[in-house]
Amino acid sequence: MPNAHIIGLGKSGNAAARLLKSQGWQVTVTDGNTSPKLHQQQEELIKEGINVNLGENFDPETSPNLVVVSPGVPWDIPPLEIARDRGIEIVGEMELAWRNLNAVPWVGITGTNGKTTTTALIAAIFKAAGLNAPACGNIGNAACELALEQQEIRALKIGKSVDWVIAEVSSYQIESSSTLAPKIGVWTTFTPDHLNRHYTLENYYNIKAKLLNNSEIQVINGDDPFLRKNAAQQWNNACWTSVQGKAELMGNPDLGVYIENDYIVQNQQKIIPLKTLKMVGKHNLQNLLMAVATARLAGIEPPAIEQAISNFPGVPHRLEAVGSWQDINWINDSKATNYDAAQVGLAAVEAPVILIAGGEAKAGDDTQWLQTIQEKAAAVLLIGDAAEHFFQRLKQVNYQTVEIVETMEKAIPKAAELARHFSAKVVLLSPACASFDQYESFEHRGDHFRQLCLELIR
Repeated sequence: MPNAHIIGLGKSGNAAARLLKSQGWQVTVTDGNTSPKLHQQQEELIKEGINVNLGENFDPETSPNLVVVSPGVPWDIPPLEIARDRGIEIVGEMELAWRNLNAVPWVGITGTNGKTTTTALIAAIFKAAGLNAPACGNIGNAACELALEQQEIRALKIGKSVDWVIAEVSSYQIESSSTLAPKIGVWTTFTPDHLNRHYTLENYYNIKAKLLNNSEIQVINGDDPFLRKNAAQQWNNACWTSVQGKAELMGNPDLGVYIENDYIVQNQQKIIPLKTLKMVGKHNLQNLLMAVATARLAGIEPPAIEQAISNFPGVPHRLEAVGSWQDINWINDSKATNYDAAQVGLAAVEAPVILIAGGEAKAGDDTQWLQTIQEKAAAVLLIGDAAEHFFQRLKQVNYQTVEIVETMEKAIPKAAELARHFSAKVVLLSPACASFDQYESFEHRGDHFRQLCLELIR
């Protein structure tokens, strides 16, 4: 019986373990952490015949036939390097899913920001067209969950097989995928991020580019300055998009999707009117163009695209409208985990704004974010580990209406008080930080914000 070792007991680790177990592998999972939630997952997997060791790290001396790495595990830790030297195959969970699902076409969406919204838009359009095209990866189910489900459908001959796989793929997942090759690869944006993991901007770029290189067709955001400057020659026959009109298109002009006279247009054909999209922000127009381009490349007709977009509610934790209280709109943008995403979120809402920011800081250029705060924020409330650093940065640019409140519980009532004082239109959680100092994930942080807001509103 072949022996597989899974590193990391998260959503993807669970899915990979169950998939391999169902295929006759002897499976062991290790996770260096311990918590009540992990112990519960451990008990469930042990009942299924899967070994789970918490508080332990992977030991290459166990010499498994295959190692599957969860996205949060660095690709270059010493035990993995030792395993590679010994000829042990190491893959990511996304690669494992691809090997089980590559009989159907994939759309792979990557980028620094905009991935989740674009992925959700694409999945909604494909669904409206009558296709079974679930979203997976960083959105929805882990990719291996989908692979296991399809395996059961084939075995039992009950249920509908997938027509397409719509996968949001992070740089971590691309890095650990050796053969992942989507039919359509989508690149949303590129700005510095995850440099603590990838070390250099060039390395981060090359990892992202790998997905596009492996894709049969490419869709690229032509309004992203970095991509426009650095990727145009590499993919000069790709489908590029632009909110600026046809004259700004790069790549293949017949494939390109652009905005003209308040319509989304491709090769002179009006696809849908802009007013169809309900979400705010110029960045969402870019996301929409990429989703429409992907749908058209997959052969989906304009009526299905318009139906899907007109009913699209937006994405949780990305400029999510939580509710209104005393004419103040409370908006959850917890998914803004870096400066660029937070700047886009702040720019998209109506001023004046009470901004809640902070968490676990990332490397990056905060210049444009600070400038947008000066233009739009009446006050800033800071939480988490980055609070003191953000406080000093704001003072350095002579922004004075800033206060460290430390926790979300303190931020919400203070935001309500300040919103009334400054007649603010919006209270916005847009942290510009990861969440792991105080929360399990950006979803956990956003859920807490939403819960506290709803308690106040009610």
